[in-house]
Order: sequence, then C-alpha cells, then structure tokens
Amino acid sequence: MSIRVIDNYLNQQDFEALKNLKLEQIENTSIKVYHNKISDEKVITNSCINVDFLKRLHDSYHKKAIKLLDELNSNKVKLYDYSEFHIIETGANYKFPIHDDTPDKILSGIVYLNPEKNTGTIFYTDKKGNNKKTIDWKLNRAVFFSRTEKKTWHSFEGDGISNRLALVYNLKTTRIKEVYKIEGKNYLYGQFRYKLNPFLLKYFNFTI
Repeated sequence: MSIRVIDNYLNQQDFEALKNLKLEQIENTSIKVYHNKISDEKVITNSCINVDFLKRLHDSYHKKAIKLLDELNSNKVKLYDYSEFHIIETGANYKFPIHDDTPDKILSGIVYLNPEKNTGTIFYTDKKGNNKKTIDWKLNRAVFFSRTEKKTWHSFEGDGISNRLALVYNLKTTRIKEVYKIEGKNYLYGQFRYKLNPFLLKYFNFTI
C-alpha cells in the first residue's frame, strides 16, 4: 500500500482555526462526526465550519489533493465528484475496527489537529491485523492513501488518555462501478459485502 505522510499540511491560520473549533462534549468511549461536503455546485456544512471557511479550505487544498491522487492512483482522478472536510472527535477509549474504506472514497486523508500526543493511523497487510504499521501522531501531519478493495486495511483508536481530534479530508465519487472496474474487482460482490454489515457501511463513509 502506498501512503503519503506530509508534515505541516495546513497553513497555520487554517490549522489553528480547525484545532480550536467549538465542539460538543462527548463520552470517552464514543465518536462524533461533523459532516462537511463541497463541490463546484453545492456546499453542505455542519455548524462547526461555516460556509466561507469550507470554501476557503476547498480552494486552498484541492489542487494538492488531486495531485496526490494522481500520484497514488492516476486512473481515479477522472472520477472525482466532490470533497469532504469532516471534523471527527474520537473518545480516549474509543476503538474503530480494521477496515479498507468504501469504494466512493478515491482519496482518503486525515490531518491530526489535537492534542499534542495521541495514537495515529494504523495500517495492516490484511483484515486480521498482521504486519501492523503505525503512522505516528504529530500535530498538522497529514496521511493520505487511495483505497483498494480488501487491500488498504487500517484502523484508529484513542490512546486511553485524551480525546483525538482530526480533520478527515476525502475526495469522493458517485461512479462506483467505474471504481471497481479500475481496481479489477467485482462490483456486485463488493456492494453485497457492505450491505451485509450496515454498521460498517454507516461509518466507513468518513473514517480513517
């Protein structure tokens, strides 16, 4: 699996603004997601990020994200439809299972926002969790990859001490059949796989 790690990904102004957002309190075993979507035609934002800020994020980082996707999987660039800038707070004792992301995510990205120390993103070579590799948590560090069906296995969790705040930046598509074609995978089998587990389908749309 090809992974890109980029330190100091956000400019300082954007990093500070996202790091200091006013959010709801959550339990240490739960997770809270603030959904924000943007395309050339439409903006859908939660109250934690206003429309102008979301547009600024899109304008500032879109070209960089497309360039990364081109490097990781150039065939998927043509499938881009919209972007997500989700704010996700993970409780200190929350753990999300090993997964490989839904096919609508053509580029998966995360930027670590707060606190100073926590647990980063954990990658594996299979769903059983073999050959564990952790990308260490570092403020304003971004981690990107382009998912592949049943190959890009990863998980995340709190460190048992502090809640984990991150920006999840995804490039998305609505052309799922074309994703499977590019990956050389079976569309019907892939969709059936996610429908068997509605819990994972619900959460895989944003997690990393």
